[in-house]
Amino acid sequence: MDHEHYSKERSASLDLLLRFQRLLVSKLHPGDCVGQVPNTYSPDLLGVGSLLKKYTALLCTHIGDILPVATSIASTSHRHFAEVSRVVDGDLTGSILLPELVVSVVLLLSKNAGLMQEAGAIPLLAGLLEHLDRFNHLAPGKERDDNEDLAWPGIMGSFFTGQSCRNNEEVTLIRKADLENHNKDGGFWTVIDGKVYDIKDFQTQSLTGSSIL
Repeated sequence: MDHEHYSKERSASLDLLLRFQRLLVSKLHPGDCVGQVPNTYSPDLLGVGSLLKKYTALLCTHIGDILPVATSIASTSHRHFAEVSRVVDGDLTGSILLPELVVSVVLLLSKNAGLMQEAGAIPLLAGLLEHLDRFNHLAPGKERDDNEDLAWPGIMGSFFTGQSCRNNEEVTLIRKADLENHNKDGGFWTVIDGKVYDIKDFQTQSLTGSSIL
């Protein structure tokens, strides 16, 4: 019911901004086209990239003005944080615009890094990281949420078996001979910064081949 109520109250201007944002992203997404010469872009495409930069700058300026004030008030107490979060949630700062824009820009960057460098929207978003980080660090249960984020999507899941890794003081010592014998038997253990990781399951999913791994 709350979600339905929120959807009804979402302003027409926010819906319009969201549609405009998605239109920009769709125009910049290359789709399945494979015939474009690298580093050559049509004036229309560069124009859309310029629009994306201007739009991102306006959005980031607004959020950059709101978040420091919100952080200052929210740092008073957990109750203040809850109240401020509720207010921010009703503002552009807490809307779907920013997270969807970030995901879209990352997608576009993976598809056409050169065009996104020309557009110049990425440094604008990067400027928000410090503000967002300061506000999020005030949230109750931050450490628990961080642990859950690290455990997703299963890469670190084996280290969080029902309890925090901080409470798990039993550490298995694996010698070099143990690792070599395990790998000879068809396993795939590797050492990164003194810790042993089992990447056998990842090997079967990887498209890069075993040599790179």
